[in-house]
Amino acid sequence: MVFVTSDLHGCPLEEFQQLLDRAEFTEDDFLFVLGDVIDRGKYGAELLLWLTEQSNMQLLLGNHEALLLACDFLFEEVTEESLSRLSKEQIHLLEVWIRNGGAPTLAGLRKLLRRDAELVYGILDYLRDAPLYECIAVNGRDFVLVHAGLENFSPHRPLPDYEPDELLCARPALDTEYFDDATVIFGHTPTGCFGEQYRGSALKTPGWICIDTGAASGNLPMLLRLDDLREFY
Repeated sequence: MVFVTSDLHGCPLEEFQQLLDRAEFTEDDFLFVLGDVIDRGKYGAELLLWLTEQSNMQLLLGNHEALLLACDFLFEEVTEESLSRLSKEQIHLLEVWIRNGGAPTLAGLRKLLRRDAELVYGILDYLRDAPLYECIAVNGRDFVLVHAGLENFSPHRPLPDYEPDELLCARPALDTEYFDDATVIFGHTPTGCFGEQYRGSALKTPGWICIDTGAASGNLPMLLRLDDLREFY
């Protein structure tokens, strides 16, 4: 079975593992995580470290992971002295990340860095290797998996031609249309933003499915099983 989830935003690892158990997820199944594992919640570093250890899970880059990578200079040598030497550009990147909820993740990674620096370097390498999108087929149905949707979409535009921000920061509208022959699955925009009636659950349209249920604001994350489009909460 193939599952997708998105926008865990630092939820407790134990709660997410319980969600996997409810979906009867096993080592024979595969999970795509559509970005934004980190930030806002305080367990993002723990979730990331756990993901690096899973052989049947694939993280796609989210905009919050991209913010972390833009601040990877923080983990070269994290001391008060090194922080004082940050350039104006680096300070700006750090401020943007913190404004977007990065403080808990930064704290978690610094704690890991003190314990074992190689763990943090492994996480950073893992994120650098994370793809921006995946195209897969499950039970004869085609899916495009991406963090935020497809900004400036054209059915004739090859996916490699999209800029990262068009995949990481898109904000589709309820009437947005994508492909006729593939379903786009994304997160990034909490489903409640499309209408109060969608809050806390997946939003399915004929051409796309949004699976950001708003874990960043206290709702439960969800899993979508692509084999039959069944939802698990």
